[in-house]
Amino acid sequence: MRNVGEAGISGNEMLWRYLRLDRFLSLVSDGKLYFSSANEFDDPFEGAISVETNSVQDKEQISGLYSAEGAFRDLKRLTKISCWHRATFESDAMWKLYAGDHKGIAICTTPDRMRAAIKPFRLQPHYGFEDIWAGPVDYVDLTAGRIKQTGMLARFFIKHRAFEWEREFRLAISVRGAAEFGVQVPEQGIFVDVDLDVLAERFVVGTTINDDERSMVEERLSAAGLADRLHFSSLLGSPRYS
Repeated sequence: MRNVGEAGISGNEMLWRYLRLDRFLSLVSDGKLYFSSANEFDDPFEGAISVETNSVQDKEQISGLYSAEGAFRDLKRLTKISCWHRATFESDAMWKLYAGDHKGIAICTTPDRMRAAIKPFRLQPHYGFEDIWAGPVDYVDLTAGRIKQTGMLARFFIKHRAFEWEREFRLAISVRGAAEFGVQVPEQGIFVDVDLDVLAERFVVGTTINDDERSMVEERLSAAGLADRLHFSSLLGSPRYS
């Protein structure tokens, strides 16, 4: 796992991944972490190096760039990303956005755990292993002007400041080289082998998981030898007013 940019990564920083129940159960059973294609994200600014406003000046600055849009869509297809949330505590907003309104499981890990847990990946047995890049997303004001000297992969670690609340940490794999050598690349995401025992510091159960679903989670984790890492959301606690 290689760092993006020159900024250091704190190896013990807490990272969260909020998953719907079905995706979590699949991860436990298969031991594979999903990396989405960048074109699967809802963010219309994904990978952008500037944001055009309605001003005449901005339109003049960005004119002529639209011819590259088709090529950029293909770049997004060839960039596979796993997104995590940087926080010392669970987030109600993240539960709602990524775990079906609290009906899911959150995985807590650190960059050091990721580095040790994620296994080498290649698209085909006859093609070499791909680099896995890691780093925090840098949030900048993309309306202030075009970002210069940004590599094809580094641009996916830059986002418009309007999304700063996400506090995102990313893992990314670029399969551009493989595609250029004729290796077939999936339109959507890829699955990367991971040692869940090494990756997970703990698992946090969402507040709307019912008893049957909770039992299913406990059974899967018990079979994997990970039941002792199961915790319950602090939002399941009882509020006190006196």
